[in-house]
Amino acid sequence: MGSTDNMRLEVTVRRSDADGGYDQIFKVPAYAHQTVLDVVSWIQQYSDPTLTYRFACRVGMCGSCAMMVNGAPRWTCRTHVNKVLNGDRLHIAPLRNLPVVKDLVVDMDPFFDKWIAAEGLHHPTRTRHDPIVSIDPENPQRGEANAGIECINCSVCYAACDTVAGNSDYLGPAALLRAWTVFNDEKNAGKQDILDAVSGSSGCHNCHSMGSCSHFCPNALNPMTAIAGLKRETAKTIFRRRKDA
Repeated sequence: MGSTDNMRLEVTVRRSDADGGYDQIFKVPAYAHQTVLDVVSWIQQYSDPTLTYRFACRVGMCGSCAMMVNGAPRWTCRTHVNKVLNGDRLHIAPLRNLPVVKDLVVDMDPFFDKWIAAEGLHHPTRTRHDPIVSIDPENPQRGEANAGIECINCSVCYAACDTVAGNSDYLGPAALLRAWTVFNDEKNAGKQDILDAVSGSSGCHNCHSMGSCSHFCPNALNPMTAIAGLKRETAKTIFRRRKDA
């Protein structure tokens, strides 16, 4: 893959270390069909080996290479430079709304902790010794569960969410999408546990329906639809409890 007429990109990378954060500018050769991850890799290999970043598959399957690119969260392995370039400049930073470990690497623990807080885990109705129950794939409830099952935990939606930016306790779109997926699983026994978990002060009713999560999801999932579903179900629970009181 040859360079494009010896052109060079001006790439600003947000760095961080024990002394704090700062921007560093690199001049990177421009290539045809170049991705943002290619740019980061070139910097680490040829300019500054101390640059720290995270990646794995390089083909848009794992989501581990997610970063902020010119202010937007993206999978860098699937983001072509010529699609996001601002003139001949590029700004790369760690994902928003998560603690920075070093340079472009963020700590994902708060993201996954919120999955647990939202009860986004399976609550079995049977043991491993019981026969497996068949599920009708045409069941509308199964359709709701399937709609969010392709989430790969990349945290792009979490970084895009302005509600998370303003309220660090908010569970966030990915955790709520997972909660809705599990809620609609016919084999899940913890429906009320899920509704109780997502109806609190940091739950689904904090969502302002701005849509950044759905707009930026690389897998074209729609957390907003899931969050709306949780809002409906939690409201039904409230009215039902008042009626029974």
